[in-house]
Amino acid sequence: MQKRVTFAGVLLPALLLAPQLLITLVFFIWPASQAVRQSVLRQDPFGLRTSFIWLDNFARVLSDPGYLNSLRVTVVFSIAVTLLGITTALLLAMMADRVIKGATAYKTVLIWPYAVAPAIAGVLWLFMFNPSIGIIAYLLRGVGIGWNHQLNGTQAMILVVIAAAWKQISYNFLFFLAGLQAIPRSLIEAAAIDCAGPWRRFRTIIFPLLSPTTFFLVVVNVVYAFFETFGIIHAVTQGGPARATEILVYKVFRDGFIGLDLGGSAAQSVILMLIVILLTVVQFRYIERRVQYG
Repeated sequence: MQKRVTFAGVLLPALLLAPQLLITLVFFIWPASQAVRQSVLRQDPFGLRTSFIWLDNFARVLSDPGYLNSLRVTVVFSIAVTLLGITTALLLAMMADRVIKGATAYKTVLIWPYAVAPAIAGVLWLFMFNPSIGIIAYLLRGVGIGWNHQLNGTQAMILVVIAAAWKQISYNFLFFLAGLQAIPRSLIEAAAIDCAGPWRRFRTIIFPLLSPTTFFLVVVNVVYAFFETFGIIHAVTQGGPARATEILVYKVFRDGFIGLDLGGSAAQSVILMLIVILLTVVQFRYIERRVQYG
């Protein structure tokens, strides 16, 4: 029988909920409401007067070829970061789960990158891929690949995807490792006795049992790619070259803080928020059906 906590009055539960509600109000509800308000306004060139223009900012944004390009770039970027980050973390977690000697040191080293700030992670990879002094760019030239992400949009996208995925691998690794260690060894040993190979054991036993963890990480990584990679983009490419890496969150910054189009920038932020909410709902409504919880 499961015990349930009951309260004699409403004062104590209200006090317990107050800090979280206050944080949500100050850091989400209030900024989101201000963005919605700003998205239906237009300021004069001197910022002295605003006028209510209904949905004109949204119509202008959605008809802008530059915004549609940023939307396409964001889709490619988020899919690439999610796939690379999750598959690499799963591979490393599988390897770490089998390590016996020096396992603690191995796991500690794999966790360290998560403590690195996004901008610093971007700068680290920027130095390694620098066309003039970067070690990776030098090795690529040695095999006949001319690397210059400052001129090549595809190479710039590859660079920011690698930097963003590397920053998130440690987070994914922690959850996958915890999921692997929660799988009963008797199941894997029984499959091995039945002559099931490593790939078949992974496909039929391990991965289905990891599906709740994988689903959670897909949601988290998509949100991460949409929002938390701003520092990487800003430090590495600043949306270039020719806006080849200008994701939606960076376009909001460019139009709002550089172009000083506050109404258009607010409309973009509202659209971005709606896109992420829609993606999350779709993931929980349809993809979660394929998740096996035991």
